Amino acid sequence: MKGALAPPAGNHLLAWLGMPFLAIANGTLRELTYGRRMGEDASHSLSTLPLQVLIGVYTALVARRWPLQTRAQALAVGAGGFLFATVFEFGFGRLEGRSWGELVRDYNILAGRLWIVIPLALLVAPGLHRRRQQRSAQKATENMPGAWLAE
Repeated sequence: MKGALAPPAGNHLLAWLGMPFLAIANGTLRELTYGRRMGEDASHSLSTLPLQVLIGVYTALVARRWPLQTRAQALAVGAGGFLFATVFEFGFGRLEGRSWGELVRDYNILAGRLWIVIPLALLVAPGLHRRRQQRSAQKATENMPGAWLAE
């Protein structure tokens, strides 16, 4: 994994600092709107959808700004995002006074808790964006006038 944290991967990891703001804004929206009319479990599950969309848009913008060059970079950024999200969630939850049991419960998909989708999305998003960018670049090269001459 030599060079996995070199730019642009290091930039991606720094850009992760924007993620907690997205999560807090999403949670605030949930608590001020539909969370008041739904049960806690249902509102938490539902809130993963808008957060997933926000994360998808945000990570796509970061990927466009700093395209990852290697698979190792994508893996390092994805692992970092997964780790940061999990540490943030447990740390923030503990600051709010939640028990370890409550925090771990949010990751139990068998109990209908969907939070695990968020760190998993952060894990795979860099690789997916990198693959999409590679395919777009390949198609652009194939469609260039005179590309057949290079074959």
